[in-house]
Formats: sequence, structure tokens, C-alpha cells
Amino acid sequence: MNTSNRIIIFDTTLRDGEQSPGVSLNMAEKLQIGRQLEKLGVDVLEAGFPVASQGDFEGVKRLADEIRGLQVAALARSSQKDIDIAWDAIKNGANPRIHVFLATSDIHLKYKLNKTREEALEIARSAVGYAAKYTSNVEFSAEDASRSDLDYLCKVFETVIDAGARTVNLPDTVGYAISWDFARIVKYVMENTSNIYKAILSVHCHNDLGLATANVLSALQMGARQVECTVNGIGERAGNTALEEVVMAIRTRKDLMSFETGIVTENITATSRLVSMLTGMMVQPNKAIVGANAFAHESGIHQDGVLKERTTYEIMDPKDIGLTSGKLVLGKHSGRHALKKHIEEMGYSITDAELDSVFVKFKQLADKKKEVFPEDIEILLSGDSVISETFRLSYLNITAGSGVRPTATIAIEINGQEIEDAVIGVGPIDAAFKAVAQLTQTKSTLDKFYINAITGGTDAQGEVSVRISENELIANGYGVDPDILTASVKAYINALNRMEHLKQKGADKKVGCMCC
Repeated sequence: MNTSNRIIIFDTTLRDGEQSPGVSLNMAEKLQIGRQLEKLGVDVLEAGFPVASQGDFEGVKRLADEIRGLQVAALARSSQKDIDIAWDAIKNGANPRIHVFLATSDIHLKYKLNKTREEALEIARSAVGYAAKYTSNVEFSAEDASRSDLDYLCKVFETVIDAGARTVNLPDTVGYAISWDFARIVKYVMENTSNIYKAILSVHCHNDLGLATANVLSALQMGARQVECTVNGIGERAGNTALEEVVMAIRTRKDLMSFETGIVTENITATSRLVSMLTGMMVQPNKAIVGANAFAHESGIHQDGVLKERTTYEIMDPKDIGLTSGKLVLGKHSGRHALKKHIEEMGYSITDAELDSVFVKFKQLADKKKEVFPEDIEILLSGDSVISETFRLSYLNITAGSGVRPTATIAIEINGQEIEDAVIGVGPIDAAFKAVAQLTQTKSTLDKFYINAITGGTDAQGEVSVRISENELIANGYGVDPDILTASVKAYINALNRMEHLKQKGADKKVGCMCC
């Protein structure tokens, strides 16, 4: 049994997280998130599923080639083709990891794979042995392990460890487990897999019943030493175990758990916001650790208590996750050096070339606002990493008010050619969206529309997130501007650009079975 208290953080934001409906990151966005995860201190970054598409292959390869401070993992089904392509993508990385998976539950074996237990066992053994010829850093995942026969699961783990796996993963693929029963499963595997001491036992939990973090912590108590998780808990269906929840639970409750991670917790907030902005998946206000209300107090009793002694109602110090109670005072008179210093204090790294680009946009924003906040700067930092623009907003004018029929006049550049139209709507946003839809001739439907003020004050930047769908494809859009109507149109056009990107990719990033 592994007695080390060091927990390995395996981040799958760029693989399982990108499987969230509507999420499609381009190369620049993947690199930006990858570099931030490196700064956050994750041990392993699962970069993608290289066999799924040429785009996925290139994204994984670029991450492995350029990010050196952590292990980059590539997912592969239990086939030689998948493994060959995965290795080709990561072979130049720093201690690259091949992550092989195969289902082990009877329901998956019968209905998905049409294989017997004996056939699946041989496939797993052969695949891991083949991967081990490339590298000793091989992980095997038993998909749907929490619904597998435990004696068979132990036999599979014994077999793949003998074949060369140095990490074996026990996923709760469909979020079926309950914490005390998951603890029983992990304990059984630890006690009945004869060679488990030669490997690290990992867990990968989904949040379908809202128990992912609880299940992971139970597993750690029983001997698991790797956690597979995502920033903000994004991922398939209800998502994955949230990295920030596990890490801060370990940090906050050291009286019950003597575990350690390599996570630099002060970078959690910056990482959370970056992932939220680039994926278009807004964090719910009451989300643990990183939600806007996580450290907010409205009750008079709570406010009085916190003012007298913070720990009366706060079990964590906001500064531990990168939040600060003081204002970041930046304005139109601030220079490049001050801006760069503030950016670095927020937990981001920036090159001189990137600073030049951000500084121009910072000055433009500062001319509109008296004060620029950290959240505003984060928006500027993410502004250059967008999907290729088939549609670009050139002009927007909206008239609305009491006794006035809401009218939107919009000009959009479509593949370099500008066209214009004016449309009347029920309200100003309805008019604007109808104009955009008419100009772009989109067949997409608008499914969701969210508005949020990023900072306080009447001059706060408005943050808008939308979701559109078309022919089973889903795309999120994100827009920010001090003018909420402009932010709304930007978000809608951003979603349309992402939809065009998905169409061009043929949605092939989701080819095949995506593990865990």
C-alpha cells in the first residue's frame, strides 16, 4: 500500500472538461490554460485525445512540446493505433504519460464493447504492454469501475500492473457512487490487488449526484493517491470533481487529513476565471471556493461577526485562493510597468509582446472608466484568444425607450465583406439579436442568455454569456463591454463564430468513446 501523503493532481480540464457541451478551445486558448495550470502547480495535465482529430493531435503535441513543468498525458483507447498516435503527440514532452482505458463493468462489456470479461482482460494486458514499450509512464483506467465486479476489477488491475502500468485509475464514470460505498470499493481494491504496491491508485469521479468531491476524499482516506479533476468542475454531463474543492478541503481540514498537494492555491481564482472566460462556461455564484458569493456576506449577523473576527463565518482566508479585499487602482494615467506588475500579482505570466497588445486595450477601457479592476484586466488578458472570426461586429446602434419602438442598426463584416441591416424587436436585445441572425443567416436557436456585472459601480463591465444550438451542435458565446447591449451582441457573434468553428471541425473532436 502506498503510504505517501503526497496527492498527485491530474488535471483533465483540457480533455474531459473540453467535452462539455459547446466547449471548443482553439490552440491559443489551450496553451493559455496549459501555462496557467503549470503555474497553478498541477502534476499531470491531460491534454486531449489525439486520435479523435488532427486538431486534437496538434493541440496535444503543442502542449507537450512547449510546457515543461509538468507531465503531459494523452488519452488512448486500448488499441495500437490509438497508442501510436498518442505517443507521437507527446513523445517530446517532459516525462510524457500514455493514458490507456477500457471498460470493465458488465453493462459496458455487454452493450458497448460486446466482449467477455476474458477478452477484455487480454485487450487491456496487450494495450498496456504495447504502451509500456514507449514509456514507463503508463496509466490504465478501468472505465465504469464503480459498477464493475470487484474481484474482476482487481484481476484487471493486477494484470495491467504486471504489463507495465504505473498508475491504475478507478473511475466513477457515471457519478453513481455514494461516498461510504466508494470508500468500501477503494479499500477492497487496495486489499485485494496483490501488486497494488507497484502502482499509484487514482480516482476519477463525476458529479451526477453532487458527490464527486466527497467520493474523492473518501477514496484518499482508503489509499488512493491521485485525483483526476477539472478547474471549476467542468466536464461531461454534471461535470467532474472540482480541483479547487479537493485542494482547499485538504488544506482547510488538516486536522482530519494529513495530505499535501503541489498546488499553489493563490493561483486558484485566476485559473478559475481564465477557464470560465475561455470556455464560455460561467461559474454559478454559489459555487464552492470560486463562486462570486463564496466569500460574500449579506446577513447582518454574519457581517457583524466577520468584521469582529473573520473566522466566525469564513473557514478559509480569501487571500489563500488569490482573492484580495483591497482595490487594485488602475486608470488612464497608469503605465506599462504598473499594468505588468498588477498582472503578475494577479497570478498571470505575460510576455512583452502580449503586454503591448493588452496595454492598448487597457488604455481604451480606462478612457471609458474611472477605475479598472482586476476582473477587467482578466477580461483583457483573454481577449486575444478567440475562435477565428467568420463574423465581426463593425457597427452597432440601438434606439429604445418609453414610446419608442426598439430598433437595432447593425453592420457585420462577414469574411471581409461588410453588410448592414436595421431590425425592430420586442426590446433592444431582441432587436439586436434578430438583426445579427438576419445578417448572418444563422439557423441556430438561442437557448440560454446570462448577464452579469463583473465589477461594482454603474460603469462596471457587463459580462454576457449565451448558448446556441444547431443540428445537435452546441456553442457557448462570451462578450464583455461597459455597454451591456454591446456585450450581448459580442457574445452572440462569438457564439456564432464558435458554431462555425464546430461545423468546420465536423464535431470530430468527440469521435469514439471518451473515457471516465
